[in-house]
Amino acid sequence: MFDKILIANRGEIALRILRACKEMGIATVAVHSQVDRDLKHVRLADESVCIGPNPSPQSYLNVPAIISAMEITDAVAVHPGYGFLAENADFAEQVQKSGFTFIGPDADVIRLMGDKVSAIAAMKKAGVPTVPGSDGPLPENGERCHEIARKIGYPVIIKAAAGGGGRGMRVVHTEAALLNAIAVTKSEAQAAFGDGTVYMEKFLQNPRHVEIQVMSDGQGSAIHLGDRDCSLQRRHQKVLEEAPAPGIPDEVRQAVYESCVQACIDIGYRGAGTFEFLYEDERFYFIEMNTRIQVEHPVTEMVTGVDLIKEQIRVCAGQKLSLKQEDIVIRGHAFECRINAEDPKTFFPSPGKVNNFHIPGGLGVRVDSHLYSGYTVPPNYDSMIAKVITHAESREAALARMRVALSELIVDGIKTNIPLQEELVRDSAFAEGGVNIHYLEKKLGL
Repeated sequence: MFDKILIANRGEIALRILRACKEMGIATVAVHSQVDRDLKHVRLADESVCIGPNPSPQSYLNVPAIISAMEITDAVAVHPGYGFLAENADFAEQVQKSGFTFIGPDADVIRLMGDKVSAIAAMKKAGVPTVPGSDGPLPENGERCHEIARKIGYPVIIKAAAGGGGRGMRVVHTEAALLNAIAVTKSEAQAAFGDGTVYMEKFLQNPRHVEIQVMSDGQGSAIHLGDRDCSLQRRHQKVLEEAPAPGIPDEVRQAVYESCVQACIDIGYRGAGTFEFLYEDERFYFIEMNTRIQVEHPVTEMVTGVDLIKEQIRVCAGQKLSLKQEDIVIRGHAFECRINAEDPKTFFPSPGKVNNFHIPGGLGVRVDSHLYSGYTVPPNYDSMIAKVITHAESREAALARMRVALSELIVDGIKTNIPLQEELVRDSAFAEGGVNIHYLEKKLGL
């Protein structure tokens, strides 16, 4: 087992990793930008190193500084959390070449799954259901592109192979608009990602976003830990998640679970991972794999009782999975509301000093947050400041528990999206379960 881990992240996920390390008896190193010196995990870590000014490229994306911090503190492994360098294959490779361990999959696996075209090919080979599409990058030949689109059937969506986070995508409804959409998407992809490769898929009209959590040791063993529904989204950013996804037939679930586990074994995957799908008409369609821990991992932890961070650390330290598939039992239901420092109506960021921070409590309530009274939320990074998670024996009870929890949450001094979350957990359509990925934006009039 590792004796010291450097946490290459900030905020609530850095604190979450630190707590897992402490429980495992692993020493911790916190790296931080100048503005983040007062973060809670920086105060609690065994050691801390300032790695640069406030902009991310000069701090949390500064690979030489992070590796230097590992060297001077004698850390043996780095946990990237999510975001920043978590899915950066070059970073993972540089960490390994420098003699340290990257807590995640090997660099070549990150590259494989980071490129949408190669990821889809790998999933097809493993039997994972995919969206009907172009079977690779779109050719330069315009007529051939038209033929592919006709075979798939309009509407189609053009996607950047290196895209992510909702960027590098364009929906095409008519044959006349196809070639221009391809050209524009290629240009945008080249500018944003340094790679103009694009591909085509069937555009599903009213799908849900359902994802499957996996854990694999890279030694031939892998398991799934159920699914999550993340369909409440604004501009491709998740707002509220739940586990398990409501209203999916067991036989449909089991089939996709098995294919995801097999895919992990086939590609030699190591660590925690998430297969993301669009789900429509009782069919799953693979869209991408996230080769890291997810923001919404707590809902899976609540319904399975498994500490995903600890298991991730164990397998990346070379240990075999400590769990078998039969050990995973889904109990009850869980919700997670992402709390952001933003105006609930305009969604503009709202940094500033938190005068009073009070978290809810009670049976089945969990809050993951780096906030404390007197802390100043900086304007430099993502606006998420907390996650409120509730768990109960049924979906209805967990939702009722979330309504109470949100009513007790106090964040004074800055604006937050708590009013929006309170509205969502009282929404009648959401309470019934199974809203699609367009529901929230239509509700908000976006």
